[in-house]
Amino acid sequence: MIFEGKTVLVTGGTGSFGKVFVKRVLSGEQGTPKKLIVLSRDEAKQNDMRIDYMKKTVATDEIIYRNFMNVLEFRIGDIRNYSDVCSSMKHADIVVNAAALKQVPACEYFPGQAILTNCMGPSNIVRAITENNYPVETVAGISTDKACKPINVMGMTKALQERILTSANVLNSKTRFICVRYGNVLASRGSVIPLFHEQIKHGGPVTLTVKEMTRFLLSLDQAVNTVFAAIRHAKRGETYIPIAPAALVTDIAKALIGKRKIEVKLIGIRPGEKLSEILVSEEEIHHCFKRGDYYVIAPMLPELLDKTPLPKMALEKEYSSGDNVLDYEGTLSLMKKHDLMVKKGQLQEEGEMLK
Repeated sequence: MIFEGKTVLVTGGTGSFGKVFVKRVLSGEQGTPKKLIVLSRDEAKQNDMRIDYMKKTVATDEIIYRNFMNVLEFRIGDIRNYSDVCSSMKHADIVVNAAALKQVPACEYFPGQAILTNCMGPSNIVRAITENNYPVETVAGISTDKACKPINVMGMTKALQERILTSANVLNSKTRFICVRYGNVLASRGSVIPLFHEQIKHGGPVTLTVKEMTRFLLSLDQAVNTVFAAIRHAKRGETYIPIAPAALVTDIAKALIGKRKIEVKLIGIRPGEKLSEILVSEEEIHHCFKRGDYYVIAPMLPELLDKTPLPKMALEKEYSSGDNVLDYEGTLSLMKKHDLMVKKGQLQEEGEMLK
């Protein structure tokens, strides 16, 4: 029961991952937390989340002015701001860093902003714990397949986050710093499936890059499961990776379109995109092994390696979304399993709005 009696801080907790993480933690499935703190910059999203959690339809004084008396506590602040991080972390036992700039084009146009959130943010967490001797037990950083052999700013900054957290273990033996790396999360904010939904609702066209493009696919619950597993089992400096299915993006679009007469338009690969994503590189396979249902990448720094030999290598080549791709039927089944299909009611409602 990893959260029993613990104070848990999740940065960026009003995002797609954060919402499911908060719901799961508060369910008590992994133990009942003493406190769950959500740190983020967006007051509107926090208020919506607070009202939803309290099962209220209006923002009464009871909801707003009892914030620090509730198990679920909201804090307005920015992971870029060292004092905000310190204020939120001083009593935390477990920290999950889900705050990020994750849109590839936005990071390409504003790389300095990506560095501030995706690199300086994690650095502030490490600094706050080290300089103030906070009794944080575990810090888990959320990373992405784009951090593996990165070709875009988002991936580069996430790769640096991994290194910042891994190396923090060397000079701080009291806190366990670990990472989780996974691929596309189904229907998360800003991902391709909500885009396809909108394009289908408006009658198309559905825009695709190239026919050969593949992506790893993971549900939000599977992403949270991976974080839970890492917090429960990961050793200092390890990176947890889910074993996830992959699909052609063309098959995802085809499954969502169904029998509707909607044009599919190829627009070409965009700047900063790969045909296939990688979760474990060929350089990492030499210290990658399997633990339960996950691949685990051991840290490269010799100070963090166990004296015992690593388990048997789990992979013989890089772990790419271009390997073992689901066929169309498998992709369709996955979409239906996670209730991601565009329903007729949605189309009718959208049609009425457009009249």
